[in-house]
Amino acid sequence: MLFLAVFCGFLAENFREHQVEHQREKQFIRSLINDIKADTERLGVIINLRITRERRLDSLTYLMNNDSSVLHTGIIYFYAVTPARSLTFRFVPNDGTMQQLKNSGALRLIRTRTVVDSIAKYDVSVRNLLRQGELEETLIQDFREASANIFNALVYDKMLDTDNNITGFPAGNPPLLNYDKKELYNWNYKMYSMKGLNKANRRDSRLLLQQAVNLLNTLEKEYHLE
Repeated sequence: MLFLAVFCGFLAENFREHQVEHQREKQFIRSLINDIKADTERLGVIINLRITRERRLDSLTYLMNNDSSVLHTGIIYFYAVTPARSLTFRFVPNDGTMQQLKNSGALRLIRTRTVVDSIAKYDVSVRNLLRQGELEETLIQDFREASANIFNALVYDKMLDTDNNITGFPAGNPPLLNYDKKELYNWNYKMYSMKGLNKANRRDSRLLLQQAVNLLNTLEKEYHLE
């Protein structure tokens, strides 16, 4: 009888522990779903911003290499001040739950292997997009250095308000600096690199968005959370 009582106690304790872990699993999944939903909203905004960015980069390249560029310097300055401003389209994931799952070993609470694999693949894709963002920051710095030989920073300064927001076109057609063809060609190459990476980031943002939607569908189908 004593053995039976101990055994039943062990089963009851094991059941309670299992229930507690199951509730923790659901809590993590709810939190993860909220994080991923926030990511999808941000990715949608970023994709649209990168489409606008591509158009502006193309317009700026065309104007700078046009024989009548001196007639459109106001527009050129307006377009030129924006490529180096990256905060608006930078992707910062809502990864608090993901980090907790990885760092605390809580991934073991997720019982379904396909769910664990899907979460891990999403995390890898997020890290890849972040690495591309770091590369883009390097290219933007190169662009700033090349632009210093062509654009008057005092004109930029007058285009910004006290919160560092662009107020609009500069007054009139302020002149560009005196630069030679070699400096323009160097600037063109920096611009080409930024345009290429902008397209790559937009493509991978779309892929990550689709991956996020698929993961959300998987989680909601598996857990039926309200």
